[in-house]
Amino acid sequence: MLKKDKTHASLKRDANAYSRIQASYDFGLTSQQVNDRIQQGLTNLPVDTNFKSISQIIKENTFTYFNLIFLVFTILLVLVQSYHNLTFLPVIIGNILIGIIQEIRSKQILDKLTVLHATHATVVRDGQTSKVATDDLVLDDIVLFKAGDQIPADAQVVHGSVQANESLLTGESDEVPKSEGDTLMSGSFIVSGDCYARLEKVGADSYISKLTNEAKTINKEEQSKMIISLNKLVKWVGIFIIPIGITLFCQSYFFNNNSIQKSIVTMEAALLGMIPEGLYLLTTVALALSATRLAKDKVLLHNMKSIETLARVNVLCVDKTGTITEDKMSVDKLISAKPNGDDTQTLAELTNYISDFAAAMPEDNATMAAIKSHFTDTSSRKPLSFTTFSSVDKFSSVTFKEGTYLIGAPEMVLRDQYEDYANDITPFAEKGYRVLVFGKYEGTLTDKQLSAPVTPLGFILLSNAIRANAKKTFQYFGQQGVDVKVISGDNPATVSHIAKVAGVKHADEYIDARELTTVESIAQAVKTHTVFGRVTPEQKKMFVKVLQKDGNTVAMTGDGVNDILAMKEADCSIAMASGSDATAHAAQVVLLESDFSKMPQVVMEGRRVVNNIERSSSLFLVKNIFSFLMSIFAVIFSLTYPLQPSQITLISLFTIGLPSFFLALEQNKQRIQGNFLLNVLGKAIPGGITDMLIVGALVVCGTIFKLSPTDISTTATLLLIVVGFMVLFKISSPMNRFRQIIFCSSFAGMLIFSLFFSKLFSLTKISPTSILLLVILFFTAESIFRFLTKLSELIGKYIQSVDHSQMKSVSYVSSSLFKFIFKANAKKVSQDN
Repeated sequence: MLKKDKTHASLKRDANAYSRIQASYDFGLTSQQVNDRIQQGLTNLPVDTNFKSISQIIKENTFTYFNLIFLVFTILLVLVQSYHNLTFLPVIIGNILIGIIQEIRSKQILDKLTVLHATHATVVRDGQTSKVATDDLVLDDIVLFKAGDQIPADAQVVHGSVQANESLLTGESDEVPKSEGDTLMSGSFIVSGDCYARLEKVGADSYISKLTNEAKTINKEEQSKMIISLNKLVKWVGIFIIPIGITLFCQSYFFNNNSIQKSIVTMEAALLGMIPEGLYLLTTVALALSATRLAKDKVLLHNMKSIETLARVNVLCVDKTGTITEDKMSVDKLISAKPNGDDTQTLAELTNYISDFAAAMPEDNATMAAIKSHFTDTSSRKPLSFTTFSSVDKFSSVTFKEGTYLIGAPEMVLRDQYEDYANDITPFAEKGYRVLVFGKYEGTLTDKQLSAPVTPLGFILLSNAIRANAKKTFQYFGQQGVDVKVISGDNPATVSHIAKVAGVKHADEYIDARELTTVESIAQAVKTHTVFGRVTPEQKKMFVKVLQKDGNTVAMTGDGVNDILAMKEADCSIAMASGSDATAHAAQVVLLESDFSKMPQVVMEGRRVVNNIERSSSLFLVKNIFSFLMSIFAVIFSLTYPLQPSQITLISLFTIGLPSFFLALEQNKQRIQGNFLLNVLGKAIPGGITDMLIVGALVVCGTIFKLSPTDISTTATLLLIVVGFMVLFKISSPMNRFRQIIFCSSFAGMLIFSLFFSKLFSLTKISPTSILLLVILFFTAESIFRFLTKLSELIGKYIQSVDHSQMKSVSYVSSSLFKFIFKANAKKVSQDN
């Protein structure tokens, strides 16, 4: 790889300001010319990358809104000399360091993987062809493009001809012929043929880079539902804490006549409780660890969103070739199409014609590679012209002096004549063979439009070996309730047989996609069928859109350029690295070893991350909800907030921080269900309200019984610790050995720090009255928490069952909710009796 100074990527470049080099297509640029281009900054470095730089990682983890607030807190506590309340500082610094170190480690692993599996192009330099990374291309390079290649920079064809698909740029799926002098737009991809092209605009000057910049100004890349929910929480917390903090300070200092030190300390305790300081760290670390684990297993993520999306998938659309079967194809047999034509002489003539046909064609897809490998008995017959295979027309042609010959899908080549030969073709298709017809065209072929009849001469039988772990993989998805749709351009009977052998459920329910001419027919077919044959790229895209419209989360796998349109439309796209560069570039997930059996592992990784973050988020939000409600309670009743920052730190450390971090590492195979934010709040609200009620009661009782502020704050801390462990126990249920170790270790840690570092965390001996209140409120807390948990679960079930379109008024929601809860309780009483 050529060494480049990446600062050149940011230069404002005008290609016209530099002398252009019109190198010949068979020699290309010289090494000196390439080095000159690099020094001038005329390289194909992307305008932006998907991965952060180390400096970006450090800045994003250090200079955050909440870290600024913590800095202000620190300064205020230092000014009032309340040093023992700075116990939150080690936690914050630890959060920052862990986040930076883990992201940098993940970046290094992903960067190495990305370099190893970077997109490459075949370039002509010094008269030699070689593979170089697309980032190493320079202005005026001569590049050889073949079927499946994505155009990395704007180029002009200088030799040869191709069919290009510009759908990713224009939205149109038509294949555009490109010959000498025509422009190839960056971002388009080659469907068939091969050509040499000169790069006209590279890097930031290319069309795709300008399009990317425009897209950035319009909309940011869609994030996962989980990240969106967390961003909403952080946003609202950030809005509320400043006015609440000012109100609490003013009330304590001006109205309750507390000292400035106590007013600052109690105000900071309230705000510290509202800030989910470890939640973002937990999410960042969990996602980074998942990406790292998958990278080590040769699964490359192009963005983090795909982890969560795959975990939520309930419909998986797969292509046959390269996914269910191996990507390599082989010819099994040649059958004569003429009655009694299987004699040796007829087959020899057929073999000779097909060999000449194959010799004239470029090896631009797996099918033609198999045919060229098998049919090698060529003659002196010379081709006059040829057209390469197209995924839309599904045939290729060669014109000899004797006439035009075709190889393609029987239905597309024979058209109205297909029924005359269906009885000969169907038995082979039902055995899993891919059947191609070799025939003579009885007219003059123009623009790949077949108007005259085709006389079939023979049938070529091809096959792909089914992947070794395909059956086990599809069984896993069946057990997980994920519907599999097999979408292929091959004969539906062939695809059905292969899908059946591979263990796809309901694989015998197949249909020919040519029958599906309307959106309504497609919508009905996806509900009743599993296997779809003779599907065009545009139809694949329509299938995905229809499935999404029905509320499904759809993943699409593929390895060829004909899969790109559907993959771009899907919620999550998975590419096989052995397929085309364009497909791997368009996908969110790339299976670098093209091993489809890795899919369950990717799904389980997503479930582990989302479910564990959801559970851990609930622990964080208990503290946030309590602090918010307690602050409002203190403002309304003109009370001083009862806790100190050091006490909040102790509670957070052992009932939230450490257990949530280790719980996030646990295996979790449960399917993700429901709304992330509602699920989190449903588990957190009972604990938060319980905390507020018992601490509020303690403060009121403390005022009545004239308890000292230290008695109240220590008793409140102990009550919050008790409720914290109640919530931790509930969230960890059902208990297993791993969770028991976490629970017991956290409890032991809490006891040790409370006993041996009591002064550091502002814990003092409490009076007998405080002990009595502690015991009474402990049992009260247990009852309140149990009741609120049950109520929350009932409301959660109601939200999942209700028709949201009917929720037009508060009265409707209230009445239907009470009916639901009444019925649920009546059912439980009936079961108990």
